[in-house]
Amino acid sequence: MRRFISIFALLVCASLSSVAPAATPAAAPMPRRGMMQDSDETTPLSQIRMRDVCILPDPVSKTYYMIGPGGRSVRQYTSKDLATWQGPHTIFTPPQDVWGDIPVGGIWAPELHAYKGRYYLFLTFDTRNRFPEQWRNWRPRVTRGSAILGSDSPSGPFTAFQDHATPPADMMTLDGTLWVEDGVPHMVFAHEWVQITIGTIEYVQLKDDLSAAVTEPTRLFDAQDAPWALKQSEGCYVTDAPYLRKSKSGKLFMTWSSFGKGGYTTGVAVSDSGKLAGPWTQRPEPIYTDDGGHAMLFDTFDGKLMMVLHSPNGRGARPRIFELEDTGETLRVLREFTGNP
Repeated sequence: MRRFISIFALLVCASLSSVAPAATPAAAPMPRRGMMQDSDETTPLSQIRMRDVCILPDPVSKTYYMIGPGGRSVRQYTSKDLATWQGPHTIFTPPQDVWGDIPVGGIWAPELHAYKGRYYLFLTFDTRNRFPEQWRNWRPRVTRGSAILGSDSPSGPFTAFQDHATPPADMMTLDGTLWVEDGVPHMVFAHEWVQITIGTIEYVQLKDDLSAAVTEPTRLFDAQDAPWALKQSEGCYVTDAPYLRKSKSGKLFMTWSSFGKGGYTTGVAVSDSGKLAGPWTQRPEPIYTDDGGHAMLFDTFDGKLMMVLHSPNGRGARPRIFELEDTGETLRVLREFTGNP
């Protein structure tokens, strides 16, 4: 995901004909020259500048792996305590032919998942390859989609399963994430507003080895279903960054992002049935409103429920970690993790 200028009208739904191909402004990678070199330095969390991050606690090594986009690559930091991080290191750069004859221009919002003894990157490849149908006075509608890569190590090397997106390639999709329900894996993803004006959250069932989708997409909800989500200047509603967790009550929670009164915003959707099929309802109050989002959830090695997101949504974007409470009905922020005693 991408694009970030602090003015949200320009950010999400700005005057398009002069803008390069974009998904949602929310997930733009931040090319910073000083960050593109691999490093073994140790850096406090507060000094890391990266957006759309994901943290995987690996129980095998008792190590936290934090990844994020680095232009046309995936960057990784490691930590034992969440407070100080070593890196970054480049763990994946796509081969020129990863999508056949369609050049990949950038990587958006990578996620790292452990599944059945292997590690998987869920990420979005962005290209400038235009669809045959374009809309007058609208952003370019291009080949952009969520893909899955596999590895035996959380630091790679990673290999793509297919030379196209996991959801249908004629859809503009992004921010794919893994959810396993009753032993069956699924990719949950955002169908981008650039293609359909009202962004949606959808899913496809995956093969057991995650190598391909085996069903057509099913829509879960629209961005405009959330009372806090605001229509942008082009008449669009944005959906970003679905991430799921089963509640202690048996409900299924999903954090996801759009734009609200405070800028980039993270809300909570709830499936009372505890199943992907829903029905899904939106909690009226977002979980985070201070121009921050693209959240994901994880548990610390001592059992605390945490959320990491980036804030602010501009050039100063940095990972911020919060301890959460699962109330059984929703998720609630308890405190920010600073790394200090």
